[in-house]
Amino acid sequence: MKMTVMTLTVGTILLVGCESKAGTGALVGGAAGVGAGALISPTPQGALIGGAVGAATGAIIGASLDSDDREVMEQKSPDTVKRIDDGEQLTTDDIKKMSQNGLSDNVIIGQIQATNSVYYLSTNEIIDLKNAGVSQRVIDYMIQTGNR
Repeated sequence: MKMTVMTLTVGTILLVGCESKAGTGALVGGAAGVGAGALISPTPQGALIGGAVGAATGAIIGASLDSDDREVMEQKSPDTVKRIDDGEQLTTDDIKKMSQNGLSDNVIIGQIQATNSVYYLSTNEIIDLKNAGVSQRVIDYMIQTGNR
């Protein structure tokens, strides 16, 4: 029984990942659901059903947090949201605003990918991004886009 629970938990982690708040919510909900399902039902099906229900519920809760990020960006940086929605190149100012508004590295990198933004950063731009609070991980990713 413990092996089944462990297998389902690891499977959930591998399938869902944590690339977004929805993914994180699904991961946490799925893991909790597997545990609860295993406790409630002595069969592997109980753990499986608990994991599925928990993952779905967690994803819904996590997705609403992603919409909260969007609301913050629409209020504080509507031009950035417009560029994201239009699939346009994001500026270094857009990246700074996303970081300053509390978006995670994964979300910022995801938006860079989704808009196919490419950067050829100067030393001064890198320093400016760092001083604005953009993480080294995001800056490194931005630098890599110029090597495609």
